[in-house]
Amino acid sequence: MTPSKKLLWSAALGLAIGGATVLWPARTLPETTSITLPIETVADYIHAVIEADRDVYTRHVVERMQAKGVVVASENWEEKNTLPLPAQFLLESGRYNSKKGLGMQYRLISLWPINKRNIATNAFESIGLGTILTQPNRPYTGVTRVADKRYFEAVYADLAVTQACIGCHNAHPDSPKRDFKLNDVMGAIVISIQLPQ
Repeated sequence: MTPSKKLLWSAALGLAIGGATVLWPARTLPETTSITLPIETVADYIHAVIEADRDVYTRHVVERMQAKGVVVASENWEEKNTLPLPAQFLLESGRYNSKKGLGMQYRLISLWPINKRNIATNAFESIGLGTILTQPNRPYTGVTRVADKRYFEAVYADLAVTQACIGCHNAHPDSPKRDFKLNDVMGAIVISIQLPQ
């Protein structure tokens, strides 16, 4: 790997780790004190970190490196030794997170997925996709059940925030929709948090 690619990968990793790290001031609390947050707030916090990481990666890594001709992002990034596309970056971080067994997962879904694995997998996600098309500023939330486990789920609008997102989706040969514009809803980020039984 060339020094410029090593630097690029180090920068991308640093952005991902830095964006996902939240520094809290140290405070001493009595041992019996517990802090609880509404599950909706927890999901909003998780979404804020995911959205920030993805935006920073898209604007300051992918677009910047491509504009300078240093390296490109491509769909077959592993085989071609390039950067992952922003959607793939999110999906890879979601897969990494799910391996930790924390009971929290996230992924992309869309009414117009390029990758057919990114379709809604249940009625809740389908309704959520329809709802965020008309109300993109707030998530569609609810509790679902899979076998004997309950999950809080939140479907957040995933917007076309850069020209790179629009260009890729509108030009991709497998894209079922080719007329996206800036700030259009392209799909959704689904966050799923396992609830106590």
